[in-house]
Amino acid sequence: QVQLVESGGGSVQAGDSLRLSCVANGGTFSRYAMGWFRQAPGKEREFVATISWSGVTTYYRDSVRGRFTISRDNARNRVYLQMNSLNPGETAVYYCAASKGVPTTNYDDYEYWGRGTQVTVSS
Repeated sequence: QVQLVESGGGSVQAGDSLRLSCVANGGTFSRYAMGWFRQAPGKEREFVATISWSGVTTYYRDSVRGRFTISRDNARNRVYLQMNSLNPGETAVYYCAASKGVPTTNYDDYEYWGRGTQVTVSS
């Protein structure tokens, strides 16, 4: 059983930056690929970024590539999402998730999920 807890969300102005963190408790963190997803009110959950267990391989949705950076620290059981130049369309609850070892964009492939952290971007 793995528990994931996100932090670092908040309310910012358009163009500002935030760094989200997710800590994992239980399981073998280094054996999981990690991902970030987001969900806006009334919308489907969408993929944001993912990272392999080694941290070597990363994938991003097109709209965030070049602005967001996913990273991980296996020694501390943590994954991060640095978000730069945020825009109001990225207001959502952001979730971290753990897959069984392969990076994937499909939320159905993630076994464990955090409760989410709210990110609000004002214009």
